[in-house]
Amino acid sequence: MIIGQIINGLMVGGLYALVAVGFSLIVGVLHKMNFAHTEVFMIGGFIGLAVASKIASLPIVMACVFFAGGAIGLVTEKICFRRINSEQAGITAALSSLAFGLLILDVVHHIWGTEPIALELADQLRGGGFSLFGVIFFPVQLFLLASAFLIVGALHFVLQYTHIGRNIRAVADNSVAASLLGINTGFVSKQVFFISSAIAAVTGLLFALRVGTVNSDIGLGFALKGLAIAALGGMGNMWGAAIGGLLIGVIEAIATNYGLGQLSDIVVWFCMITVLLVMPSGLFGSVFHGAGERA
Repeated sequence: MIIGQIINGLMVGGLYALVAVGFSLIVGVLHKMNFAHTEVFMIGGFIGLAVASKIASLPIVMACVFFAGGAIGLVTEKICFRRINSEQAGITAALSSLAFGLLILDVVHHIWGTEPIALELADQLRGGGFSLFGVIFFPVQLFLLASAFLIVGALHFVLQYTHIGRNIRAVADNSVAASLLGINTGFVSKQVFFISSAIAAVTGLLFALRVGTVNSDIGLGFALKGLAIAALGGMGNMWGAAIGGLLIGVIEAIATNYGLGQLSDIVVWFCMITVLLVMPSGLFGSVFHGAGERA
């Protein structure tokens, strides 16, 4: 029983990790808070629903959601952040992103309504489970876990071993010095918003595949847990966010196993507050220690 709960915890934790990684990327690299991130996560399921109504192929649907989420990220960057670069105006940009997120929510309500809608695409992962060492695994569990690890692994490769990643890390360390070295910091900002929003949208689709429905109410509650986990793991620390997400997922699952499922939200915020009181930089510390000066 407890092993099964841990597996479920890892599955949910993988989704937390992906959302946390998106938050951590924007805050750690650009030193900005994008509150529209929560609704980009939410709309990923609805984009998947729309695409699946035309093409019932899971890989194609995921690809479409990835690029659509990235496009929304670019729009967010242009509307809410591009012309607001000073540290003093950071709150203005954050509030603008919050307003843009509410606009996304209103659009979803106008098109799809406020009630949950069944996602038939999820039926492709609803096959029977199989037993391994006395533990029953289901296709949806394996798919979500594999997707989470693949996405985080791919992001790690991009950041560490590609030209794009080197530019992103340079801007994260010091945007002024990066600009003086010839790096287009504005273009890097677009890349970061595209990547983080694309991951958020795909995560929203993965969540919808897990529960079998799309729901406009999931964005704020679920994605804000991702923000808490990003802080818990260490802002800007991608692996800290990923490990923190898995850890919180398992803690929630164990709490549920002992009849404390209704307190799962409290568990997340209590863990974050406790850790930050003792370790202000998070469990694994911040990777980016640069001045974060604006170009």
